Amino acid sequence: MDVTQVWDDLLTPTDRTVIDNAGYGKRRGFGTKPVLVMIDCQYNYIGADKPITEQQDEYPGGGGEGAWRAIRKIEDLLEIARASDIPILYTRNVQKRTIRFDSFAGKSSWDHTKTLEDALGSKIVSEIAPRPEDFVIDKSYASAFYGTPLVNYLVGLKVDTLIITGVSTSGCVRATAVDGVTRGFNVAVVADGTADRIEASHKIALLDLWMKYADVVGSDEAAEYLTGFRE
Repeated sequence: MDVTQVWDDLLTPTDRTVIDNAGYGKRRGFGTKPVLVMIDCQYNYIGADKPITEQQDEYPGGGGEGAWRAIRKIEDLLEIARASDIPILYTRNVQKRTIRFDSFAGKSSWDHTKTLEDALGSKIVSEIAPRPEDFVIDKSYASAFYGTPLVNYLVGLKVDTLIITGVSTSGCVRATAVDGVTRGFNVAVVADGTADRIEASHKIALLDLWMKYADVVGSDEAAEYLTGFRE
């Protein structure tokens, strides 16, 4: 997969010249100790496997069929990671007891009581549900690093590389990827293993990450890398 094709239709000739002249998009590369990260793959944000506008009555914040295309790619990577004994980490965006401190609630009108930790919408979709040995981090803000023990987990696992999937590309995926790079980790965002409610947001977020922060790879490249750890 040539990931640059994801956003190519958005670029003007001037944009392409700027990227070429500055040499944006250089690869950071993978490390030797990865973790597979799945950001907020919950019913609230994945929704139903239908065109996005046809499932918003039930899941107003869901990504619909686009998010489910990403879930199917994540399923494949998850199977490889388990077979390769690679640590697996999930995040959930949830609120504890009250949505008073929900940093997202003020920006949309859908019922954010669905983000309380015991709500059905807060559950990770069953197709990629975590197992007891997996790590699950609850968060209330965009970045999985903010106000969570994520760094402690990564240091304890001696991880140097984050393979990031999930939703939404322009929100929690982007924030986590940038914070991961800021903290010295190699970060690769899986282009077809992520999704967003707005197509332009998905493309622009991946472009921005590719240019300046993280590596952006296809699920085929991520799969090949993870398969290399099988004994």
